Amino acid sequence: MRAKSPLPILNDTRRPTLKLVTFATDRGVHIGALRPGEASVSDFTAASDRPYFADMLALIDSSEAGLDHARTLLDTPRVEVALANVRLLAPVPVPRQMFDCLCFEEHLLGSARASQTLTGIKPPSNPVVPEVFREIPVYYKCNRFSVVGTDTDIVRPRYCKRLDYELEFGVFLGRSCKNASAEEAAQCIFGYCIFNDVSARDQQMNEMRSLLGPSKGKDFDTGNVMGPWLVTTDEVPNPQNLTMSAYINGARVSSGTSAGMMHTFPEIIAYSSQDETRRAGEFFGSGTVGGGSGLETGRWLEHGDILELEIAHLGRLRNRIVFQDTGS
Repeated sequence: MRAKSPLPILNDTRRPTLKLVTFATDRGVHIGALRPGEASVSDFTAASDRPYFADMLALIDSSEAGLDHARTLLDTPRVEVALANVRLLAPVPVPRQMFDCLCFEEHLLGSARASQTLTGIKPPSNPVVPEVFREIPVYYKCNRFSVVGTDTDIVRPRYCKRLDYELEFGVFLGRSCKNASAEEAAQCIFGYCIFNDVSARDQQMNEMRSLLGPSKGKDFDTGNVMGPWLVTTDEVPNPQNLTMSAYINGARVSSGTSAGMMHTFPEIIAYSSQDETRRAGEFFGSGTVGGGSGLETGRWLEHGDILELEIAHLGRLRNRIVFQDTGS
């Protein structure tokens, strides 16, 4: 399944980059794009009554018609608002569907070594990656209704004692496809964003003893964090060479690179589209970069922690951790 080399995403470099945002104001939820300097937003919804500016899924569905209009409003905004005066939501608050993979060998091996602290089962002294992960891009389906954005509190579920983050990124599809080749799938990618697949790690480990799941180890409100914006493909010249870092309370706790992915996004999408229609507005996550989780580093999330995930070209995703049983 894996290509001999990463497949390029073909871009028209003459078009300005779009860093698309969904945000809340006193006039409701709007979409727009960051202006150069990232201090203000061109408000598309306030500037035009075109249907494709109603929300981000409508813009994705509009294909080039909406994007051309968006680029015009980015260059010459009719309504501009300060970024400090709006509250960013997830770029796509309710994706049409969500899939998350496990594409990083280093994370898979690091998790196997560290899992003894939660399961009590001693892992092999020299764990190896099961061949299935190299053969196919294994994925599970996430709860698309639990998506939140940057600067939103991540609330630990009450049944969890080991709350963990997972440093990932992902793509949204901009067009539908079925039985696509990897080359065809590459042309379906609309853009990229940072993704935090938050995990109730102790619950996850317990559930997966059944060889099914994950379920409540992943599925809880605020469990899927995306943002801070959705970046069109022209901003990401090589998605297989992105620096990925995690910070807790300002201190960097891990750093990695997307170069370690065992499968590219076009390969993932192509595999998923076998005899099944993939649709615009669906999301695919990369899985966790090596070292990009507390399971691997031994640093579990605590009440009041400020977690920041940063990826080159994609921005920085920032969230506070809240434990329900503290009364906060």
